[in-house]
Amino acid sequence: MTDTSQNATGTAEFGDAGALLDAGAFRDVPTTTLAVLLGRAQVMDIGIRPLWDPVPRVAGPAYTVSCPPGDNLMLHAAIHRAAPGSVIVVESGDLDHALAGGNVCAVARRRGIAAFVADGVIRDLAEVRELGFPVFARGVIPIPGVRQAVRPLNRPVTCGGVRIEAGDVVVADEEGVVAVPAARSAEILAAARTALAREAAETLDDWEKAHRAHVDELLARHGGTAETGG
Repeated sequence: MTDTSQNATGTAEFGDAGALLDAGAFRDVPTTTLAVLLGRAQVMDIGIRPLWDPVPRVAGPAYTVSCPPGDNLMLHAAIHRAAPGSVIVVESGDLDHALAGGNVCAVARRRGIAAFVADGVIRDLAEVRELGFPVFARGVIPIPGVRQAVRPLNRPVTCGGVRIEAGDVVVADEEGVVAVPAARSAEILAAARTALAREAAETLDDWEKAHRAHVDELLARHGGTAETGG
């Protein structure tokens, strides 16, 4: 269960240190492994991608932000409120105005924010790349947004087609972005470690033998043959 508290302005702040530690354990788990375990519904669409490379894998509890088109006030607020280690996840969908630029990313990095995952665009990419701050978003545009709209923080959002709640574990790497529901994080982490250990113990010869047998079985089941496939 996500531990949130209300600050003086009525916005929720993430404050569960234990969840931060648990989320950090997912840095050793590729998104490809998580995608198999969780299915398509928890994988963001291909438009949410790393904006520079080689990007490190990041993992952390989601600190959720909603910004209306053309406005980025709540992302600016979030960088001062999210706990170190958090992944700030932004619902926007606006491709015409930048949600953040170099200074916002620099302050986020200074405060220990793990990454931005944004359903929108940013600017100052060269500065962000030089900083080494991971940003997963739909692209870049030089036009800044305004800062006017106040919305609650840490409420459920949709990013890349995936519903994200505060405290869900967000894992992002060069393959994509996956959200692990907080209630299933221990279960999924254990299953992922089991799968990775099994893969590590299997040689390529073992995999090839099992793969060929499986493919031949599927061909036979669907009316083909191992020799011709048809």
